[in-house]
Amino acid sequence: MTLSAPIIRTIEWKEETVVVLDQRALPHEEVYLTCADYQAIADAIRLLAVRGAPAIGVAAAMGMALGAMGISVQHMPQFLGRFHKIGDILIATRPTAVNLQWAVDRMRAVARHEQHLPLAALVQRLKAESCTILEEDLRCSTRIGACGVPLLAPEDVVLTHCNAGALATAGGGTALAILYQAKAQGLPFQVYACETRPVLQGARLTAWELQRAGIPVTVITDNMAGWLMQQGRITKVLVGADRIAANGDVANKIGTYPLAVLAHHHRLPFYVAAPCSTIDITTPTGGGIPIEERDPHEVTHIDGTLITPPQVAVCNPAFDVTPAAYVTAIITDQGIIEPPLARGIHAVMEAVR
Repeated sequence: MTLSAPIIRTIEWKEETVVVLDQRALPHEEVYLTCADYQAIADAIRLLAVRGAPAIGVAAAMGMALGAMGISVQHMPQFLGRFHKIGDILIATRPTAVNLQWAVDRMRAVARHEQHLPLAALVQRLKAESCTILEEDLRCSTRIGACGVPLLAPEDVVLTHCNAGALATAGGGTALAILYQAKAQGLPFQVYACETRPVLQGARLTAWELQRAGIPVTVITDNMAGWLMQQGRITKVLVGADRIAANGDVANKIGTYPLAVLAHHHRLPFYVAAPCSTIDITTPTGGGIPIEERDPHEVTHIDGTLITPPQVAVCNPAFDVTPAAYVTAIITDQGIIEPPLARGIHAVMEAVR
């Protein structure tokens, strides 16, 4: 089954460089960054030129490969030591999205297992592995979409938050992949997209994607969601995830937790869509998920314009954690996980080992 919208190439190799769609410029311009080394990839992740847990994982894998290309040593122990440090630098860019750590660890494992190769051959093997991770992510998007479509009904009005579409992945999407496949099957529905302050990923990115795909979308400010639910104008909530704990607690863009509480109060399904690489079985509960605190400038300014009193104190956590009790189901590339989520997560992760 294919997506109804063309794949958006958020990140790809072009010869010996990595080209990234700079999401900071959307929706006004499609600007591409050419990254020639791992530090450029690290900057792109940290500054949100590339964002979304799966996309960050792909970018990190490519950053590791670029880093390997730039290591000029003669002996394998020195190579592995420097390669490991490059991974630490990439991991430090954004601590919440577990796909980043997952991709770095996978690239490190390849380097360890293939260290018998000549250095030049190992570098090419690492580049090939990053390409494999990208292709796997595209396949995951298709499977998530197929698994999630049966949860939608004709004339549904779906509320989504932040951006869990093609832009958040290698190019297929997680939550929005479900909507793309529903459209391909002719299912009538519409979408409300929360603007997602402070960086406006919903207003800038999700609205751009869905409009581009011909899916009816209405942008709302984040504080309008409860009213719309109370008025019966929302039938389902569908979001992505940046990390899912072993018990089913979900870390996602700040503002997701209150939507889950509101959905629970109004007896609306609250669905989370994510690949299995976003599940962190080493973290028992959401309390152990590190929450990234970002630059106050994101809150105090919009498009470079100061909107607050100068030097006012700012709190800017990038994510919040939704307790598993508020999650109706988790839609993965391996199927739908329903409550009790901890048991379902364990079964799925055992199956994919």
